[in-house]
Amino acid sequence: MPHSPSFSGQPTVTASGVEIPLLGFGTWQLEPDDARRMVREALRIGYRHIDTAWIYKNEKAVGDGIADAVAEGIVTRDDIFVTTKIWVEHFHRDALLRQAEESAISLGLTPDLLLLHWPKPTPALEETIGALNEAKEKGFTKNIGLSNFPSALFREAAALSSAPLITNQVEYHPYLSQKTLIETARELGSSITAWSPLAQGKIADDAVIGEIARAHGKTNGQITLRWIMQQGVIAIPRTTKESRAAENFGLFDFELSADEMAQVSALARPDGRIGDWLDEAFEWDQDA
Repeated sequence: MPHSPSFSGQPTVTASGVEIPLLGFGTWQLEPDDARRMVREALRIGYRHIDTAWIYKNEKAVGDGIADAVAEGIVTRDDIFVTTKIWVEHFHRDALLRQAEESAISLGLTPDLLLLHWPKPTPALEETIGALNEAKEKGFTKNIGLSNFPSALFREAAALSSAPLITNQVEYHPYLSQKTLIETARELGSSITAWSPLAQGKIADDAVIGEIARAHGKTNGQITLRWIMQQGVIAIPRTTKESRAAENFGLFDFELSADEMAQVSALARPDGRIGDWLDEAFEWDQDA
């Protein structure tokens, strides 16, 4: 019998029966040497969820970092959850299956989760979701999901998919409300994963977060990541600094009060989005 991963007792969210660690390590913009070094170090620190993508051009380095950690006895393959993504130019069936296989080969393992990186109007969603399911059936990934899909499209994709879509990875941090999308994910038995959870460093100087941080003897980053995790949302901060990766991991020995959670949530604003590469055929949810 395959044993279910322990993830070192870390908090997880369960989406359609799949357990996902709430804190992950992101590798966007990491050059291969940094990606390999930081993935191994993140696993040594205790991270059990690693996120990459074909378009990051570091899948092989990420796989090498995991292999280094396994060889050193830091983790076994079963201890970790690995996510990668299908790039938008590979959304036709044959191209998607080719890339899914290529990503698994580059990583040197079957990813736990394969996402569609951004929604595109062509080819038809039906073809792409069908191919994503086929990638799972062929053993190129254990589970499937989405990234950067607004709620209406999230529902449409879920209706077209025979396998559950276990996450939707989107920009989420204190300055951007994703209330509607979080509710949609819960309704669909899915989850939300937050990219740029620290608003690309903008939270570092925030007075409201700073006051809460002082009360807990924590950093602004730790407060922000804790705020995300306490909502049952997965966070995947990335850094090239080993000390920052260790700091970001220091989230499991304190809790924010309901009032502190509300104070951070109140920081959301209409112009809070940082990275917007959504195809103009689609629209984001309009959260109040």
